[in-house]
Amino acid sequence: MEMSEELEANTMDSLVDMPFATIDVKDDCGITDVPQINLERSEGNEWLSKDQIKKKKKKHKDYQPNYFLSIPITNKEVTRGIKILQNAIIQQDKRLSKAMTNDGSFHVTLLVMQLLNDDEINIGIDALLELKPCIEDILQGKYLTLPFQGIDTFENQVGFVKLAEGDHINPLLEIAEAAKRTFQEKGILAGESRSFKPHLTFMKLSKAPWLRKKGVKKIDPKLYEKFISHRFGEEMVHRIDLCSMTKKKQSNGYYHCESSIVIGKRPIGIRDLINEALHQERMGLKAKVKQIKELLFKPETQAKIRRELFEGRSINHSNQGNDVDFSDTLT
Repeated sequence: MEMSEELEANTMDSLVDMPFATIDVKDDCGITDVPQINLERSEGNEWLSKDQIKKKKKKHKDYQPNYFLSIPITNKEVTRGIKILQNAIIQQDKRLSKAMTNDGSFHVTLLVMQLLNDDEINIGIDALLELKPCIEDILQGKYLTLPFQGIDTFENQVGFVKLAEGDHINPLLEIAEAAKRTFQEKGILAGESRSFKPHLTFMKLSKAPWLRKKGVKKIDPKLYEKFISHRFGEEMVHRIDLCSMTKKKQSNGYYHCESSIVIGKRPIGIRDLINEALHQERMGLKAKVKQIKELLFKPETQAKIRRELFEGRSINHSNQGNDVDFSDTLT
């Protein structure tokens, strides 16, 4: 019986290990609060038709986040401290090992969103790349360092390391708001109606549903009382990733990443150069597409297209009537 329950928990891991920004009991497998979004204007700031608005509203109603913006936690001091915390809890109750956040996936979620296909993912990548100068304006050349201290829970169901108070809070909140605005202006369903609460999740009871059957219905504060005010260290924000909640994770345990932006003055690596090259190419293609669209919408262009189409049909009809053979002229 225990084996089947653990097997069920393992198969559920990829579904319930979703990094929602302000997750609580009802959010474990989905978000019920829907975000606010501009439904009247499209990506190009053009007015949407009524059918398009209805379609957007339907998507809005069915909002189920499957992507998120992640600040990866890579400082070994922080990750080592979290592992010590997790092991201390497991020593007190070995059943909770299945509820722990996996190695390599520690992060702070900036924003959750819904991207349903490749086109929407590409729009999301564009939004992330456009977010970078906004973040640079907010930081004004300064570093953003996140200090982690103490433990808290969301309704005793999700355990997380708290972000300490300090001057870093306001710029982080500004970045989160800028991200939400940037993605929503692209027509992407993003964010939550409740306020943003940055946190670093280390365990989640929903990862092991069978625990409830065993009588574990909440995280007992006694399990982490020795860490209640523990300083875990600081993370200097150097990267923001657009990650999938549902795609297979990387070999290091981190989420599947569609694209990234580098924050602050950090040595440029190959990945940074590739992202910058892709950004430049994408911006160039977008400019060309915009020019083509503007050209096609000009009355004189549309008139010329209609004229050429009409003349083409007339020539074809005439050729069929006269049974003309152009094969000689084509050789």
